[in-house]
Amino acid sequence: MGSRASSISRPVTIRRAVAWDAERLTRLVRGSGAYEGKYAAAAAGYRVGPDYIEAHRAFVAVGAEEHGGRVLGFYSLVLAPPELDLLFVADEAQGRDIGRLLVAHMQSEARAAGLDRVKVVSHVPAEDFYHRVGAV
Repeated sequence: MGSRASSISRPVTIRRAVAWDAERLTRLVRGSGAYEGKYAAAAAGYRVGPDYIEAHRAFVAVGAEEHGGRVLGFYSLVLAPPELDLLFVADEAQGRDIGRLLVAHMQSEARAAGLDRVKVVSHVPAEDFYHRVGAV
């Protein structure tokens, strides 16, 4: 999809994830501050493999201004049954509206696929975020 700008006017591009993104997405999940302390075990062995990326509608938010296009976040949409499977934003990119951009992109992808609802099963610390972006 096209380029978008965050709340602090840094260009962000959202593109389809490809197999070579797998290691970076796995590091993003395992390094997430949301999965520290009592939630650490949930992400410790988690892997986003090339097979997962190829089987799902996975998209990455990439910082266009950064050499090599650093991954700032990603999401995965499952069509049947409709569900937001994963959504992560790099800890250092939080507060830049990357999550909102990813949710808006996911909603657009869902509509294009003929979906009018997408189930979100949220990690407890992320519930407020999903409510702020319109989840019920």
